[in-house]
Amino acid sequence: MAGEEYIDIYSEDMVFTGLTIPRKGAFLKEGQYMLYALAVIQDAQGRFLITRRSLDKRWAAGLWEVPGGGVLAGETPLQGALREVREEVGLQLQPQQGRLCYSYVNTDLARGDNYINSIFLFTAQFGLEDVTLQQSESIDCRLASWEEITALEEAGQFLHYQRILKALNG
Repeated sequence: MAGEEYIDIYSEDMVFTGLTIPRKGAFLKEGQYMLYALAVIQDAQGRFLITRRSLDKRWAAGLWEVPGGGVLAGETPLQGALREVREEVGLQLQPQQGRLCYSYVNTDLARGDNYINSIFLFTAQFGLEDVTLQQSESIDCRLASWEEITALEEAGQFLHYQRILKALNG
């Protein structure tokens, strides 16, 4: 089917199982994990690029986050992070601009939502004028200090805060 996204299925220790399935409707069983990647992007002044999720999102509509999403079949987590950044905010980052800071495993057998999430920190020279939002994903963006992100978290408006904090301090 044209345009359908496929994901590779991994074991908990990130070994490819040989199984590739359509992402839509995927319900992962015990021992099956898909990959996600988040991109924490820091500018030359130490600020972070954050985006506000579209209001029509099924999950966490209108909340602030960093770019990222599902890793597609055949991609590494780094390749997935770079693709998500290109798609969501229009920045053309290079692999050498980033490094893996943290990864974690989520197992939710009741919902079939098992994944391994890799968080990358990228440092780049860019400004908001270089950002082009993918309208289906985000309605706003800004460059924020960690203090501003913490304030958003305290107001219940920022996703993945504790994991990103752990990644940055790790």
